[in-house]
Amino acid sequence: MNQDFTVCLVSLGCEKNTCDSEKMLHILAERGYRLTDDPEEADAAVVNTCCFIQSATEESLDTLFELASLKQGRLQFLVAAGCMAERFKNEIMSDLPEVDAFIGTASLSAIADVLDRLRGETETSEPEPRAETEESERTNKDHSNGKVTVYHELEHLAEDLGGVKRAVSQRPYTAYLKIADGCDKRCTYCAIPLFKGSFHSVPMENLLQEAKELVQNGARELILVAQETSGYGKDLYGEKSLHILLKKLAEISDLHWIRLLYVYPEELYPELIREMAENPKVLHYLDLPLQHTESDILRRMGRRVTKEDVYRIINNLRKAMPDITLRTTLITGFPGETEEEHDALLETLRELSFDHLGVFAYSQEEGTAAASFPDQIPEEIKEERKEAIMLLQQEIAQNNKDKLIGEEMEILIEGYLPDEGVYVGRTQKDAPDVDGLVFLTCSHDLISGSFVRGRVTDASCYDLYAEIVEELE
Repeated sequence: MNQDFTVCLVSLGCEKNTCDSEKMLHILAERGYRLTDDPEEADAAVVNTCCFIQSATEESLDTLFELASLKQGRLQFLVAAGCMAERFKNEIMSDLPEVDAFIGTASLSAIADVLDRLRGETETSEPEPRAETEESERTNKDHSNGKVTVYHELEHLAEDLGGVKRAVSQRPYTAYLKIADGCDKRCTYCAIPLFKGSFHSVPMENLLQEAKELVQNGARELILVAQETSGYGKDLYGEKSLHILLKKLAEISDLHWIRLLYVYPEELYPELIREMAENPKVLHYLDLPLQHTESDILRRMGRRVTKEDVYRIINNLRKAMPDITLRTTLITGFPGETEEEHDALLETLRELSFDHLGVFAYSQEEGTAAASFPDQIPEEIKEERKEAIMLLQQEIAQNNKDKLIGEEMEILIEGYLPDEGVYVGRTQKDAPDVDGLVFLTCSHDLISGSFVRGRVTDASCYDLYAEIVEELE
C-alpha cells in the first residue's frame, strides 16, 4: 500500500521549480503516498534538480550524494528529476549509480508512475503518460543502464503538468504562479533552452483556475514567474497578453497583491505599463533583469537592448509610476569585459539607482555560445568586480531606504520573532527571499498573512524597521 511508503521531495533552484515540485507533491498525495520533509524518515527521496549555472549543478550533485548516504538506513530509492536530469541525461546515468530513476523536465507528471515502477507495483516497462518520441525512447533504452527513466521531447514541457493541482509547500499566503516555461531568447551565456526548450505560455484559463485555487487555500499575494513573464501569450494568442491576464487575476476577490518577476526590458509594452499603473492590485514593483548596461557587452550577450534603451525604458517606467520599485540582476566578468566597461557599469548603476540588485559572476556553461568566446575573465577578477558592484549597491540601497523613514506603508505579516519581540513582514517593495524585510513592533497579536499599515522608523541597506499604525483587515 502506498500509505505505508513515505516520500521526501527536495526542491532546488528557482521558484519555477517550486511550482513544479508542488504539483509533483499533489500527484504523489493523490496516488496515496505519504509525504515528509525529513529524508531520514523517507522510503524514497526525489530531488527536483537545478543546473542554471555551475554552482547550481554542484548543489544538485551534492544533494543527491548526501541523500544517497541514507540508503544505508531506511531510504530505498533515490530519484533525480528536472533540469539537471534533463540537461546531462547522457552523462549522469552512469556517473550516479546511487540514483535509481531519472525524470526529464517535460516528464515530471510521471513521478508517481516512476515510484510505482521502482517498487514493482506495475508491470509496464516504462511509465506511459503519453507516447514517447523516437529520440526519447532511444535515450531511455540506450543510456538507462537498467534504471527507470522518463524523458519526453521538450515540446511537451507546457502540457506535462498542465491542469495539475498543487500541494502548497511554503507560505500559504504567498504563492508563485508559473505562467510560462522555456525561452526563445538564446542569450549567449544561458543554458536554459538546452533543458527547457522554447517559450510556451500556459493557457489563461488554466492559470485563472490555478490562481483561484491558491487564493481559496489562503494566498493573498500571487507572484507571476516565467523565464520571461512579459512575453506571456504571444505564442498562444498571437500577441503579448500579460496585461489581460493581470486584469483577470485582479478580479479574484480575496487576492490582495499581484507581483511581477522576470520582465525582460525589451518585452515591455504600453498596455502592460498602463495596467500596472492603473490596477490597484498590481504592485508597482518590477524585476527587470538587465545582465549588463554597456551596449557592446549586451550585444555579445545576445541581449536585445542597448544602453540607451535601458535608460529610456527605466525613465518611462518611473514616469508612469513614480513610486515604482525596481530590481535587476547582473552578470559580471563576461568574456572580454574590460576594466573600462566595468567602471562604466558602476557609474550607470549609480545613476539608475536600483532599489534591489543581484549579481552573478559569469559562469562558463557547456553548450552555450559564450563558453567558447575568447578573453575569458579569471575567477579572481570576476569576484573582485562582483564585490565592487555589491558594495556600491549597498550604498545605493541605504540611500533609497533612508528616504522611506517616516512614511506609512502597507505590510504583509509573515511571522513573529520571540527573541526580538517583533513581527517580521514585507512591504510592496520587497519580494520574498530575495529582497528585504520589515521588523515591526506591535503590542498585540498579529496573524501571519494579514495586512497592516506601519510607519517606518529606521532603515538599514536591506531592511526596514517600523511601528504599527493600524490593522487593515
